[in-house]
Amino acid sequence: MNLFIKNVTMLQNGEMSPTNIRVVNGKVNEIGRNLQAQNETQIDGKGRMVAPGFVDIHVHLREPGGEQKETIESGTRSAAKGGFTTICAMPNTRPVPDTKENLQLVNGLIEKNALIRVLPYASITIREAGKERTNLQELKENGAFAFTDDGVGIQEAGMMYETMQEAAKIDMAVVAHCEDNSLIYDGVMHDGKRSRELGLKGIPAVAESVHIARDILLAEAAGAHYHVCHVSTKESVRVIRDAKRAGVRVTAEVTPHHLLLTEDDIPADDANYKMNPPLRAKEDWQALHEGLLDGTLDFIATDHAPHTAAEKTNGMNGSMFGIVGFETAFPLLYSKFVKNGTWTLQQLIDWLTIKPSETFNLPYGKLETGQVADLVLLDLEKEQEIQVNTFLSKGRNTPFGGWKCTGWPVMTIFSGEIVWQEEEN
Repeated sequence: MNLFIKNVTMLQNGEMSPTNIRVVNGKVNEIGRNLQAQNETQIDGKGRMVAPGFVDIHVHLREPGGEQKETIESGTRSAAKGGFTTICAMPNTRPVPDTKENLQLVNGLIEKNALIRVLPYASITIREAGKERTNLQELKENGAFAFTDDGVGIQEAGMMYETMQEAAKIDMAVVAHCEDNSLIYDGVMHDGKRSRELGLKGIPAVAESVHIARDILLAEAAGAHYHVCHVSTKESVRVIRDAKRAGVRVTAEVTPHHLLLTEDDIPADDANYKMNPPLRAKEDWQALHEGLLDGTLDFIATDHAPHTAAEKTNGMNGSMFGIVGFETAFPLLYSKFVKNGTWTLQQLIDWLTIKPSETFNLPYGKLETGQVADLVLLDLEKEQEIQVNTFLSKGRNTPFGGWKCTGWPVMTIFSGEIVWQEEEN
């Protein structure tokens, strides 16, 4: 399908400019104010802004093995609704993509069922059990995006060091959920004022930061690209900032929910506020914003983590960690930080597109002639409430239900094909 997108606006050097875009054979063929339609399918983008399709480095699609929570089809449809065209799927599936055969199984399901681009992680250890390292070279040759044990921190320094050494040899990134298990103390939320008020066990901030500090020194010794998932504490920001200044090849991400909420926003023993890492204190929240603005934190990733309703109805103690994020990320961040002038729109778009792509050397997240036509049309004036029963994800687990937001994706184009548009609702 060839497309002619007319009457849209796009950001150019921080300024909004009216333009038209011609898409031919899946790529952006021309961009210009004076272009004329030919024999293409026409899309009238009047009143809409066009941006590169969003890139999410940290998501959970659950398939294979967790189809009751999410499938590749439902997850990618949800991502497309949120404006995402490239997502990187964590390996906490069953089977885990820890061998050539298991990764090929995942890749086959992606090829069959994905609506957008899905790049799969492979695990660092067999079954993410932390005991036996996978064959990184073989997994790279079979399409692994990077290596991680996802929601399980690598507890043994020797295992992480040897993984980083091997990953550096084959120029692959090691991506880490950082949590020292000896410091968790069976916690279900942040160890702070609110956990004491609710009478729930807390996870100390140091459980994350001490693990990051260890890994940064290992990455320096190994010469590896080390990427930190969902940073949540002020101490973590500090050690990452210091490491970057020292020249260590470390990058890091932050989630929308850690930018939007603190422990003080948890109204009760409600599992929709249960995520790992947990919502932290106000000073941590402030450090995350400072870290994002000064480049210590490189980009934003959703950590989209769907669960069934039954898995989130037993309070903080009895429910699973995680919330969904694809369909709410842009409107939440635009409404809460761009509308009030805290961030510029260019900053937000960059953190969702070019920044994650540059961090992992991906050729996406750009709106340029000759690039693949991964695009999202945004209605920056549209205002509506977040209604969880309209999610295309199977997951409904979010603390943001009922929030009124402005600025919503209305059409997503992947490789020149329309994969979601507002009218489908």
